[in-house]
Amino acid sequence: MAAASTPNRTVLERFPAGGPYGSWPAEDFAADRRMAGQPAEVVMDLHTDTFLVIVRGGAA
Repeated sequence: MAAASTPNRTVLERFPAGGPYGSWPAEDFAADRRMAGQPAEVVMDLHTDTFLVIVRGGAA
């Protein structure tokens, strides 16, 4: 069985997955970071049921 590797990343913020209907706080936060010049993206952490806003490569 091959081991999975996690790419280097910096977690900027965490948001619970159970937000109000029509609310996308993780996406809004990531969009704000992108406007500020950071290549932020949203990923889902299934183990903790949270959305993570990350920057790949470990550069915050």
